[in-house]
Amino acid sequence: MTFSIVARSADGTSWGVAVASKFLAVGSAVPAAAAGVGAIATQSFANTAYKPQGLAALAQGLSAAATLERLLADDADREHRQVGIVDADGGSATFTGSGCYGWAGGTARDGYAIQGNILTGPEVVAAMEQAWGSSDEAAPLDVRLLAALAAGDAAGGDSRGRQSAAVYVVRRGAGYGGFDDVAADLRVDDHPRPVEELLRLRDLHELYLTASTEAERVPVTPDLRAELDARAADLGRADFAAWVGAENYEMRVADDLTWIDVRVLAIIRAAALTE
Repeated sequence: MTFSIVARSADGTSWGVAVASKFLAVGSAVPAAAAGVGAIATQSFANTAYKPQGLAALAQGLSAAATLERLLADDADREHRQVGIVDADGGSATFTGSGCYGWAGGTARDGYAIQGNILTGPEVVAAMEQAWGSSDEAAPLDVRLLAALAAGDAAGGDSRGRQSAAVYVVRRGAGYGGFDDVAADLRVDDHPRPVEELLRLRDLHELYLTASTEAERVPVTPDLRAELDARAADLGRADFAAWVGAENYEMRVADDLTWIDVRVLAIIRAAALTE
């Protein structure tokens, strides 16, 4: 009932999972990852205990293949499980039990594992693998994962239809404010086009929760600052700083207001014109 990709970034700093399904809130059940440890997707007749157990085994230094073997060994219902694992070193493993509903299968190569069940056919996994392989290795892991997920969705995805999708990526210190390792944790729990909606949310995540590059920064001159304060006032805020705080653009405006992200500049100008 689900298709997923589990992967490590090419530079070995990030691990994550992207998943979609005709199942409510698939992101609450399938993905798990820990920075410096690895990532896991548990699906089909999902055994969610595989997530903490698998991450614990990976943290002990077991490979993806050895972790998978340990998880399946004592599970009487293992033939109904489907699992994908990537370890800290990029080693991968995938398993599709004989009791999974067709079409079901997967593939695992260095750095990734792709798997799905109740799919329209093997073309879903093939499309995901092709998309992963052709994506830019230097791109953020969530971008690559979502490109693969979108390819699988376009190829047919879950044969029963669409309902939910999620992406979960970890990297040391990548969380909000640097307080945790969660680089991306986005979920679409119930939507007619969940993968498309997830891609839209990813774009918003990038805007709000990643820092501007040097190339995106526009210096705030006295004239521009006066313009920004005036536009903020037109939008009902005391000044530009108050508008930034209300709209949550702190990651894309300098603390001392010496520069503004080019996209945020376009946003405030467009907003002031439409009010």
